[in-house]
Amino acid sequence: MQNQKLAAFVRTQLSAGISRDGIRQSLRKNGWSEPEVNDAFTDAATAAVAAHPFAGKKFSLSFGLIVVSIVYALWQHSGGTGSVARTIPGSHGWVPAGETSPGQSYQAANDALLQTLAQITGSSSAPAAAQSQTAPAQTPSKPTLPAATPAPQKPAGIYADGSYTGSPADAYYGTVQVKAVVKNGQLADVQFLQYPNTHSNSVYINSQAMPLLTQEAIQAQSAQIDGVSGATFTSQAFQQSLVSALALAKN
Repeated sequence: MQNQKLAAFVRTQLSAGISRDGIRQSLRKNGWSEPEVNDAFTDAATAAVAAHPFAGKKFSLSFGLIVVSIVYALWQHSGGTGSVARTIPGSHGWVPAGETSPGQSYQAANDALLQTLAQITGSSSAPAAAQSQTAPAQTPSKPTLPAATPAPQKPAGIYADGSYTGSPADAYYGTVQVKAVVKNGQLADVQFLQYPNTHSNSVYINSQAMPLLTQEAIQAQSAQIDGVSGATFTSQAFQQSLVSALALAKN
């Protein structure tokens, strides 16, 4: 859904006359990566081509212009005689050679081209093109550009996704070291890599304290927690190790 919105934004900016470089700079400032920007331009170009009402007629129009150019070149090469006029169906039927002037032969070719273009486009564009040769030129009015649309902001969490290992911290009876796991920009889990476990009392205390410390850190989304009563040294060492891990995860 974000890619569709980004492509729609690119199409709007291009329609408003904003340069491609200007659009890219705006999106980069708002946190979008280069691959995401390139995909947005590709999607916008594909949608624009599919929506063009005359996309399938360009080849036919080009072919018609090429044909009339060839006919006119042959007429010029023949010295303006009526020999070419025999093969061109005019608006009043086939014109025999020797009975028309060079100007009449060219007029017949021009009329035939206008009829062909009108059939291809299904509109009155060909007669309008013929009338434009004699109509006075008109100065087009300056189009009113729509107001600039601000670039969409890329969603960002507190931390960058991944796993980050904190520094070991002294817990008096041993060492505490944790690993912070970040998903969708949020602290999702804290795993103990080391903790005091050389004495049965330490094992018991830490088995009770570690789940509580992990829960408090996830709720706070930081190492600023109250700690667990009766496990002061473990709580302090937990905070120190988690602080260094989250410093690596800062987005």
